[in-house]
Amino acid sequence: VLPGGDLERALLSALWTRSEATVREIYEDVGGPRGIVYTTVAKVLDRLVDKGMVGRRREGRVYRYRAKVRQEETRRAMARGLIEQLADDGPRPAVAALVGALEEVAPDVLDELAAELAARRRRRDGA
Repeated sequence: VLPGGDLERALLSALWTRSEATVREIYEDVGGPRGIVYTTVAKVLDRLVDKGMVGRRREGRVYRYRAKVRQEETRRAMARGLIEQLADDGPRPAVAALVGALEEVAPDVLDELAAELAARRRRRDGA
């Protein structure tokens, strides 16, 4: 299961930063700065609970939420979904599109990408 949109991703990201948080704390981190009302943050957190991505436990009169999915696994699944969408015309155009977008957003990361690819090739080839 993947986060369904920008707000779900933002709430998960806030939970990955903290071990646990209340709706109020997440609202202050994410909702308030984005102009999203408290009740929307609470509703989306409950939706993430229903999806099994977030856990919730009662502490006194409030619930405390925590991420049940790991950040790296979620990001990898999101990237895989994006690549599958882009790869309708085959993998080469998808790779070109991803590298082009990366170059626009964070050109300094291209060297890191090249190093990561080289390291993975070495591991794959047993070198």
